[in-house]
Amino acid sequence: MGYGSYSYENRTTRATTLGYTTKSTYEIFQQKNINSAMSPYGVDIREARDSEDHPESFPIVIALDVTGSMGSVPHFLVKEGLPNLMKRIIDDGIKSPQVLFVAVGDHECDSAPLQVGQFEASDELLDKWLTDVYLEGGGGGNSGESYHLAWYFAGKHTVTDSLEKRGKKGVLITIGDEPVLRDIPLLALKNIMGDGQYETYTAVKLFEMAQEKYDCYHLHIKQTNSGSRKHVQDGWKQLLGDKAVMIDRREDIAQKIADIVINSYKVGTTENQPSLNEQTDKSEVKPTTTIKEEILL
Repeated sequence: MGYGSYSYENRTTRATTLGYTTKSTYEIFQQKNINSAMSPYGVDIREARDSEDHPESFPIVIALDVTGSMGSVPHFLVKEGLPNLMKRIIDDGIKSPQVLFVAVGDHECDSAPLQVGQFEASDELLDKWLTDVYLEGGGGGNSGESYHLAWYFAGKHTVTDSLEKRGKKGVLITIGDEPVLRDIPLLALKNIMGDGQYETYTAVKLFEMAQEKYDCYHLHIKQTNSGSRKHVQDGWKQLLGDKAVMIDRREDIAQKIADIVINSYKVGTTENQPSLNEQTDKSEVKPTTTIKEEILL
């Protein structure tokens, strides 16, 4: 996938025509259940490939929490965040970004805990996959959400020319306001993905697996009730170190994604760069780029 190109001007015109800037969340996101095209069941691979128009594609996975109040994040991206994000990274020299939208919920409670689009380059197709997301609004009273499903899918079910041809990782960014669930049982994976050989994975293992292909970050939204809790924030900082980035408002998401993508693209990996998480208080938490299994115990 990944045909076509992103036009900020065309996207701005279409947004006005379709009412993206004025319609409510559920006027835009009208799916009543998971779109069959975004179901991961039976999916083998999602590909980010080079083409004549895009000889050096760069894969970007954006994984959105679609439980509870997090439905406001996809809405913000449709209204203004996505076009501003795409314009900035293209203007900064990433000429062939290919974006895959993923939606995550709670595998213990939700009917659609994982949704996956396709890697796309054009403004029209990116809007299509984003607005096809089913905002289930679920989650539960358990200990977190299934952000690790995005790590699983990226690590096991994506292939990119950027890595295979040029040895350059893409970028994977999960976004949410809850902790990550400790593990994903093999039976849950089978129910989500279909027939195949599975095992039970910890969140730590899945993050490490995704890190083999992508420079992985988590954006934690502090704006919600759960997101504002210090123990939740500290849990992410202790788990991922400077890969966990604290965001005060959802309106800051596009800028922070652009910062991460541009930095990662230019240096190949951001691990040896100064932390992008300006909110971390290092006097309270000493971040590390090695995630810690015991945090989830």
